[in-house]
Amino acid sequence: MVQLSRRQLLAAAGAAAVVSMAGCGDDKADEKDLGDNRAGAMDEYGVGDQFKATVPVSFSMLYNNHPNYPLKDDWLFWSELSKRTGVKIDPVAVPLSDYEQKRSVLVGAGDAPFIIPKTYHPQEEAYVSSGAILPVSDYLDLMPNFKDRIEKWSLQPEIDTLRQEDGKFYLLPGLHEKPWQDYTLAVRMDILEELRIPVPQTWDDVYTMLKAMKARYPNVYPFSDRFGKPNPAGNLLNMLALAYGLEGAGWNFQHTSWDASAKKFVYTGASEKYKALLEYLHKLVAEGLLDPETFTQTDDQARQKLASGKSFVISSNAQTLVNDYRKDMATTLPDARMAKIPFPIGPAGPMNPAPRLENGIMISKKARDSKNFVAMMQFIDWLWYSDAGQEFAKWGVEGTTYTKDSSGKRTLAADVDVIGLNPKGTKHLQKDFGFYNGIFAYGGPLELVQSFFSPEEMEFQKVLNARPNHAVAPPHPLSDAEREQVTLWETPLKDYVYANTLKFILGQRALGEWDAYVNELNGKNMGSYVDVVNKAYDRYQKKHG
Repeated sequence: MVQLSRRQLLAAAGAAAVVSMAGCGDDKADEKDLGDNRAGAMDEYGVGDQFKATVPVSFSMLYNNHPNYPLKDDWLFWSELSKRTGVKIDPVAVPLSDYEQKRSVLVGAGDAPFIIPKTYHPQEEAYVSSGAILPVSDYLDLMPNFKDRIEKWSLQPEIDTLRQEDGKFYLLPGLHEKPWQDYTLAVRMDILEELRIPVPQTWDDVYTMLKAMKARYPNVYPFSDRFGKPNPAGNLLNMLALAYGLEGAGWNFQHTSWDASAKKFVYTGASEKYKALLEYLHKLVAEGLLDPETFTQTDDQARQKLASGKSFVISSNAQTLVNDYRKDMATTLPDARMAKIPFPIGPAGPMNPAPRLENGIMISKKARDSKNFVAMMQFIDWLWYSDAGQEFAKWGVEGTTYTKDSSGKRTLAADVDVIGLNPKGTKHLQKDFGFYNGIFAYGGPLELVQSFFSPEEMEFQKVLNARPNHAVAPPHPLSDAEREQVTLWETPLKDYVYANTLKFILGQRALGEWDAYVNELNGKNMGSYVDVVNKAYDRYQKKHG
């Protein structure tokens, strides 16, 4: 997904959130024309209300058909959803591998279903100028739960990053109460105990740890990473970029990053912060602490090195830790103990760098003309943004797929499994029932998001959630002409940054040539790119404040 940075509003700003929305294009100008579009809608629908259409309605929806849990017409999800809401979803199923291409074709031809989920910002921007999708910010008064969460969770800075040049936004994103940072480093804890060194807290501590590992095991590259393709060191570079105060790198390369002190955007791959993180990685490689094959090897090759004791540190998330590394080492290194360490702190200071916005929903322009439009927006608000709707989408039906005790703790039913939490279960929450589906189950209150986490993962998240959120880069929406122009520049620039990133880290190009490298990027329109972005930022500030 696209990585966004974020900051918390002052507590007093919460009350101003709705005012800010109204001032930035979220208005009621269109609502006076909705008199013929309220069939099935509830007259009174507010935060916490159960949505129930007043007459049976159906809505078409583009459906990303995941191979791990292929679509079934007899899922309990569908029948229970209709029972609770009076809504029948008509899915237009598209294989996961073809989803983005099929979505583009359907939207471009004007044949898209009403509801278009699983859209990652800024993918929606491709459809704004044609008028094929709705400016959803004009209809937020139909979505009380969505509005309530923006205000209650101080999400306005994140929402503002979605705005286009007209001040409106065209994507309803998944909303998180707290960031959910999953990726970090996994480390052999038995080796740390052997060396009598603590779990590293900073990137400097990581260097110290690797030095100690190398001293004890001189024939080993202590750190041999995965996620090296198609972008070099995809996760490692991204983590370091965030830790150094940039917007993203590696598999989440962001061309520009916000320089808060200068109040302008700079080109990420030419910034002094990027140079500093390359110097750090170059030092690791030069001292034999980081396997140079990290940047080109396959995931399987990295896993094999870890499982055979040829490395001790690797990038990880919660699932790869359990499903890959621990399973890989169960037979080869049964006494080895792998664990995620807290996201290491860098020069930017302690932070939880994860985004609070997820992929979201576009609404087809033709849905606006439906007699059931208001009911559809109320339904979307309930299923994707209410506490009850999100619990239903994730856990299913109480008494059938899960139970809940007096304290509110949920437990999978004895015969139901998902992500290995109940391996004796003969039925699968996703495959057999249709719940915990990536189309419907994302975002939400911290308690709900963490309700499937293991105790180990809960401890990891507890550390991260105690840290402040990263600062949000201010809005800088481009015009259609500007977007078309920078698109022509982006690939050559990114390719050149990737190629030289690898050369600098591996010592194939001296870091003393940094200024020459920056000049070479200027020859590929880097300066013009940054000028366009900063002009867009200035223009937006003058127009919308």
